[in-house]
Amino acid sequence: MNPETPKKLYVETYGCQMNVADTEVVQSVMSKNGFAMTSTMENADVILVNTCSVRDNAEQRIIARLGDFKHYKKQNPNVVIGVLGCMAERLRSKMMDENVQTINSVVDIVVGPDEYRKLPQLIDEAFDGEKGIAVRLSRVENYDDIIPFRADGISAWISVMRGCDKFCTFCVVPFTRGRERSRTVASVVNEVRELSSRGFKEVYLLGQNVNSFLDLETEKDFSDLLSEIANVDRTMRVRFTTSHPQDMSEKLIRTIAGNENICKFIHLPVQSGSDRILELMNRTYDSKHYRSLVDKIRKHIPNASLSTDIIVGFPTETEEDHQQTMAMMKEIGYDGAFMFHYSPRENTKAFNWDDDVSQEIKTRRLYEMNEMQREISFKLNQKLIGTIETILVESESKKSSEEFCGRTDTNKTVIFPKENLKVGDYVQVKIERVNSATLFGRVIGNYSFGH
Repeated sequence: MNPETPKKLYVETYGCQMNVADTEVVQSVMSKNGFAMTSTMENADVILVNTCSVRDNAEQRIIARLGDFKHYKKQNPNVVIGVLGCMAERLRSKMMDENVQTINSVVDIVVGPDEYRKLPQLIDEAFDGEKGIAVRLSRVENYDDIIPFRADGISAWISVMRGCDKFCTFCVVPFTRGRERSRTVASVVNEVRELSSRGFKEVYLLGQNVNSFLDLETEKDFSDLLSEIANVDRTMRVRFTTSHPQDMSEKLIRTIAGNENICKFIHLPVQSGSDRILELMNRTYDSKHYRSLVDKIRKHIPNASLSTDIIVGFPTETEEDHQQTMAMMKEIGYDGAFMFHYSPRENTKAFNWDDDVSQEIKTRRLYEMNEMQREISFKLNQKLIGTIETILVESESKKSSEEFCGRTDTNKTVIFPKENLKVGDYVQVKIERVNSATLFGRVIGNYSFGH
């Protein structure tokens, strides 16, 4: 490749924050191999789509998008198009099947989440007319030595581990991202130091189950990792997701409580309030354990906010099961919840079960949960009227160029006038009004950590 005329790479990313972080790894690999990044598909020599397979509707969106690329490929037959990530792993045979014309006529390469180091070679071969596939899952690959490609900013996503060992009966992640393996504490801390030196103000640690993080070289766990990261830069906020209720320890809770810059927000997926359904899901905890964990969190971190994930209409879910989940939501009082219809996924244990809850019932139950959560969120937010919250200024408000947007320590979105502020400032905002999703206020001063 001529270094004076580098080929251009365009990446579209779908799905969770893990995919966003993976895209940055891909961009780093390709940048080191002479590619330039472009934000415009029309300028690209290579188009990569980083995909999600968690729910069926996510895959359908991507398949539709590949249909759009079919027209673009006719106009520019030399462009290389690749599918990356979870969907590439799950549907690898279909991606290269000559009988699946919608996909095969467009896609040149298919690369799973553990094979991104092979992208430069596969792309070079694709320019010569060869189709390529690399989807082998690894027991060791964690991209520990790759510094992700990031534009300057204030917030960064950092993958601290990959894969999952839980094998929940509804979840495809162990089959698309493989088994658990963690990075070393030293490599993550070095990455945070580099981000701090570039002026980043917040890091978000990612893993399918961060609570089971374990550095095999030092035997340091996630609590130890959090402590070391918090000490890198006391003015840098630290967030993380996702936690599994089975593996959240009191040591971890105390670590969060004891560090001002570790945000007091915990995403703790419950999935269902019914012990019968939890057992069918292979969640490895019951509602009693979950409630006791929430009690420990609120004992040590009284101001903590909690969010959760809930699956609606899991196979055999009865009205009683549904009501038990509603009761759990009301009792815990989540600040927010991500709620979804159950979606059968191939390779999972539940895929072989009858999806016996009708779409009509799923829709009704999901509506009831959404209405209840909206009411709970509004009541919790109302309690914050008159309080003074510490906000990291993140961006301009989507609705007004005269306002900024930021988040509280507890992950609540706040809108406030710009005044003489800039992105990256820490400010104190007095909350004056709220709705179920957003707080609104005015700036009363700047904020310094440790004061």
